[in-house]
Amino acid sequence: MGRYFNKEQISLSGNTFAKAEKMAGRYFRITPGEWEKRRYDVKTLAFLEKDEVREGAFAHLCKYELQKEKDSKDERLHFYRICLQDNRILDAVDRAHSFIRLSPLLLYIAAHELVHIIRFERGEGNFDATAQERSDEEEKVHRITRNLLKPATDPDLNLVLDCFSNRYRIGDLVQ
Repeated sequence: MGRYFNKEQISLSGNTFAKAEKMAGRYFRITPGEWEKRRYDVKTLAFLEKDEVREGAFAHLCKYELQKEKDSKDERLHFYRICLQDNRILDAVDRAHSFIRLSPLLLYIAAHELVHIIRFERGEGNFDATAQERSDEEEKVHRITRNLLKPATDPDLNLVLDCFSNRYRIGDLVQ
């Protein structure tokens, strides 16, 4: 485990999520004000709780719920945490040497996780799905993510999109 993003990589991650949020907003026609209603945060490996660390994934979502008021039984607030697995991401970039760059890989991961959040918020996906439903949801989210990112494609991003296509298995690492 022991590999973490450095300051520049953490900054790149934040900028990449901001870019992915804008792209997802355009794709799904979500206004900036609507994004504020979608509560989520992004944490890198150094800031994750033990149960938020997941082997075998570049990132995954955790969903947390809080009761809004003591007397209100139906008023539950929830938010998502996108848990980046720095070590897995950095290892993939290192293994791919000059083929896969960190920035486009992070853009794919960010867009993918935001698509999940949007689908869960809209009731189009089920966070607590069965294993088969999760597999089907992953296929849908990968397809949507590729379509969302198509306007921004460049050679580096195209390589990442190819890696997450049905022809390769790297796509199993984003959940």
